Amino acid sequence: MAKTLRRSAAFTALARALATGARGGPSLGARLAALPRMIRATARREYDGGLRLALMAAATAYIASPIDLIPEIPLMVLGLADDAVLVAWLAGSVLAETERFLEWETRRGQVIPGHVVP
Repeated sequence: MAKTLRRSAAFTALARALATGARGGPSLGARLAALPRMIRATARREYDGGLRLALMAAATAYIASPIDLIPEIPLMVLGLADDAVLVAWLAGSVLAETERFLEWETRRGQVIPGHVVP
């Protein structure tokens, strides 16, 4: 019974943290909604996230692909470990990059377009 209560309290805290955002940052929903805008701005060369997006796309393709560098069946735990490391890296990268993008969007709204006159 006590384990169930601790587990439900942990899930409740996790859900609250995801909904409100960690350290007062954007919520998970705001970050996920920013992904298409980030991809669009990068494709238009307005945002400088091209390399990071390419690495995240490659990691996603590797995780989703049935072809692995370290196969799961013969190597069991090691085969799953490379995927787990990539999933952890990908999650952290998406969180960091979307936060960076949202900050860029906010600053971009404060800038007046034009040219610097020497």
